Amino acid sequence: QVQLVESGGGLVQAGGSLRLSCAPSERTFSSITMGWFRQAPGKEREFVARISWSGYTTYYADSVRGRFTISRDNAKNTVYLQMNNLKPEDTAVYYCAGSRSETVVAKYYAYWGQGTQVTVSS
Repeated sequence: QVQLVESGGGLVQAGGSLRLSCAPSERTFSSITMGWFRQAPGKEREFVARISWSGYTTYYADSVRGRFTISRDNAKNTVYLQMNNLKPEDTAVYYCAGSRSETVVAKYYAYWGQGTQVTVSS
């Protein structure tokens, strides 16, 4: 069973930055699309960003485009989400996920991490 382990969450003031990391347990993830999703209390899980296996193609939700950057280092087997200019509405549990398709739909992601809490204070 492939495991995804996120790290880097925490508490930050509005306007601040955080970088999330995700490390899959198997190196075969270099061939898989990786995505980030988030879920706020009382809301459904929503897509944040994804990156192709090569790292050349990225896609963002409108709510984070221009503020968040997804990247991957296949040599280190790690995916990152750099979050800048954070807003209180970015507060959520952030999940790393892996898919064999370039998609924004959560149900097509077969692999999920346990989530990391990001809290942005106003």
